[in-house]
Amino acid sequence: MSESATSGTATTGAVISGTAAPGAVGMSVAAAFSGMRSVSPMVFRAGCPDCRGRFELAASALRLAIGATSKTTFYSFTCPDCGVSVRKPAGERIVELLTGGGVRTLRLHSTL
Repeated sequence: MSESATSGTATTGAVISGTAAPGAVGMSVAAAFSGMRSVSPMVFRAGCPDCRGRFELAASALRLAIGATSKTTFYSFTCPDCGVSVRKPAGERIVELLTGGGVRTLRLHSTL
């Protein structure tokens, strides 16, 4: 079964500089963000190899472990349909999507 950990909704961020250009009018943070609408939370599509369920998970439902090699880098979650604990390998693209989407990350250290 192919894995699909793609983001469903992208979030955006804004950077406000600490210094203004000469002649620029200052703006408070509250004023800068006053017109913004709320941003939908990032969701990820996933599947369970046991029950073959397909679902969307919030970033808080996933965990990413980054090891020294591709064999020790994986993400995990609990299937909301059958309750089994699922662990899948995470390649570079999956790591980028999950970290960018706010998934909690654990860096594994070598014991050598």
